[in-house]
Amino acid sequence: MRLVIQRASHASVTIDGQVRSQIGCGLLILMGICDEDTQEDIDWLVRKVVMLRVFDDENGVMNRSVMDVDGDIMVVSQFTLYASYKKGNRPSWIKASHPTVAIPLYEQFCDRLSAALGKPIATGEFGADMKVELVNDGPVTICMDTKNKE
Repeated sequence: MRLVIQRASHASVTIDGQVRSQIGCGLLILMGICDEDTQEDIDWLVRKVVMLRVFDDENGVMNRSVMDVDGDIMVVSQFTLYASYKKGNRPSWIKASHPTVAIPLYEQFCDRLSAALGKPIATGEFGADMKVELVNDGPVTICMDTKNKE
């Protein structure tokens, strides 16, 4: 699994001109899934995300997690995180999982993340044409890949 985690002061997802979900202070997570991803990857990422210290403490040091600041989380599926661009100029998406594999893993990740955070999380809609709006606070952007756990 690949995540792009962005510290947000505001984020929203709009589908067909209607706001599907939005958050205030928190994390916007773009999520890509490949066929090798497992439940173990979900568990590892959930622990990392909720404890990731990217919010400022009273001294202006990034020392607080999304849980510490009672922040929100939005997760948006994004198969393009598995783009292969080695040959030519048109990316290939062959490494991204088919929706029959990816949707259950995406939903499990969202459910586990919500449980760990202790409140509902916002989501996009898997496979939809989404307009994602973000005010990246900092900017702070962190990439995580479960293939690089060690």
